[in-house]
Amino acid sequence: MPTFPKIEKLCGKLRIAALYKEGRRFVSFPVRVSCKIIPASEALPQVLIWAPKSLFKHAVDRNHVKRLTREAYRTQKLPLWDALEKHNKAIEVAFIYVDSNFISFENTHAIIGKAISRLVRLVSTTEN
Repeated sequence: MPTFPKIEKLCGKLRIAALYKEGRRFVSFPVRVSCKIIPASEALPQVLIWAPKSLFKHAVDRNHVKRLTREAYRTQKLPLWDALEKHNKAIEVAFIYVDSNFISFENTHAIIGKAISRLVRLVSTTEN
């Protein structure tokens, strides 16, 4: 059963700033994904999930969006982890919710699934 322990959570201002500065970006609406592929010897795969306060004024709403996104990632992360292990790489990923409307868990699950499949392709095609 896949889990989402603390060691998989991306934290630290410098690492997050480096992810935004050096990472690749794409949109799987309503989620913008920033990712940075690194050698596996340097770090573990880590994820940041963010719902901005400018879109969701109430913390309850931000937490709800993050909870849905986290659960969708947690249940679908195994193909990404397999690709990373196969290519001896690690990844830092930020999922940023960019729409002010709520979507259902089924839609969130599908959107995160598309984003993960795109990340798998990106890992497979990245040299180094």
